[in-house]
Amino acid sequence: MGRPTVFPTGTTIYNPEKCWSGYTLFTAPAKGVTLIDMNGKVVRWWKDFQGFPCKMVPGGKVFGHLGQRDHQAAYQDDTDLTEIDFDGNILWSFDHNQFVNDEDSGPRWVARQHHDFQIEGNPVGYYVPGQDPKDDFNKVLILTHNDVNKPKVSPQLLVEDTLLEVDREGNILWTWNLMDHFREFDLSETQKNTIFRDPNTQECGPDGEGDIFHINCASYLGPNKWFDEGDERFDPENIIMDSREANIMFIISHKTGKVVWSIGPDYTVSRELRIMGPIIGMHHSHMIPRGLPGEGNIMVFDNGGWAGYGAPSQTSRMGIKSERRDYSRVMEINPKTLKIEWSFSAADLGWKTPFTATYFYSPLTSDAQRLPNGNTLITEGTTGRIIEVTAEKELVWEYNYPNVGPALLYRSYRVPYEWVPQLAKPEEVPVARLDNAAFQVPGASDPSHTDETAVTVAGTKGFGGMGNFCVDKL
Repeated sequence: MGRPTVFPTGTTIYNPEKCWSGYTLFTAPAKGVTLIDMNGKVVRWWKDFQGFPCKMVPGGKVFGHLGQRDHQAAYQDDTDLTEIDFDGNILWSFDHNQFVNDEDSGPRWVARQHHDFQIEGNPVGYYVPGQDPKDDFNKVLILTHNDVNKPKVSPQLLVEDTLLEVDREGNILWTWNLMDHFREFDLSETQKNTIFRDPNTQECGPDGEGDIFHINCASYLGPNKWFDEGDERFDPENIIMDSREANIMFIISHKTGKVVWSIGPDYTVSRELRIMGPIIGMHHSHMIPRGLPGEGNIMVFDNGGWAGYGAPSQTSRMGIKSERRDYSRVMEINPKTLKIEWSFSAADLGWKTPFTATYFYSPLTSDAQRLPNGNTLITEGTTGRIIEVTAEKELVWEYNYPNVGPALLYRSYRVPYEWVPQLAKPEEVPVARLDNAAFQVPGASDPSHTDETAVTVAGTKGFGGMGNFCVDKL
């Protein structure tokens, strides 16, 4: 996807009458945790704090981390999970997961947290009416890393995704290790052979580590109608995750640890999955919580890009990253029927031709949040764009991060004004959508086509535009 060198940044569209207005929280690349109002003004900046992701709880308090391990020592490991108050004072921190001895920092305890965590009281980490995360929590769910050897899976040292539940004192209450359940996923023999040869090896540690699954989210299902109707797979304590590298969404039982629901990596095994099509490199799979429109459905940012394991081919020499698609979509899926209840893609922004599908595209990072009025907040992470769209897919808010550069936004969250009592509610100033054809640098020539500027070419009969051209023959 092309990108102009100069383009408008900040809030470029804002319709207060149709938005669910509040503050938006995200981690700015190389800057820190940032809170903006609906007009894009930075109202708070915690410049020495990071988040993978960052999340807010009522009272203007923020969760994130204070540092990362060097990439040569470990892959995407945060040293801690920490809560700070509005003024940046540390309120709580957890790092006693593993004791390491990294060359750059020496022996120390680290959390090895990555990609997600959930605070007691809220299943998903974003605003849900009546399900506020608790500041006096006694339990936190943390997605972490662990190093394991599984020679039957691959001779390469593996970085394993591990779930922890810890209490306020840092005691580990419960653990779940992904590689203990490797055989519960519907991987073909071809896929297993590919993983054996190259388990998505990352350049970290002395000899590298295989990141087979690359889990990027973990949240509780929370109260839901499916469990109320008797379906034990959807116990509120069960946990939903997704594998960015293996193209799988799945739910585990908190009681047994077993995988009780999954889709992927084969999206041809049923009519419903063939209609859905492959979900590639996905992020932020979660069940929409009770109290929000679409409750009980599963929301996912289907990145596209490159992911999956398969046979070697012309586009995948070793069989890794075997599935490819150059556009993204957000989907809301009924977990029992697998029917797509709602979706969003470039076509819903008005780009309806095959070669404009990339105009909504983030092959990495990104997320989607259902808002109380039925709108959806979407982070298109690699472009640094955050948008809010209605259930009818109207774009009612757009924000472009000014300094995305070579970095990217991981997630963003919309929180209500009352969660930040330290700030007065900001003025909400509408921002009308610009007419791109008329948006010019001062002094540039007028791009409009008028009869005064027209020159008729001899021998022609006029040109009816490009409405009838054949895409297949270009």
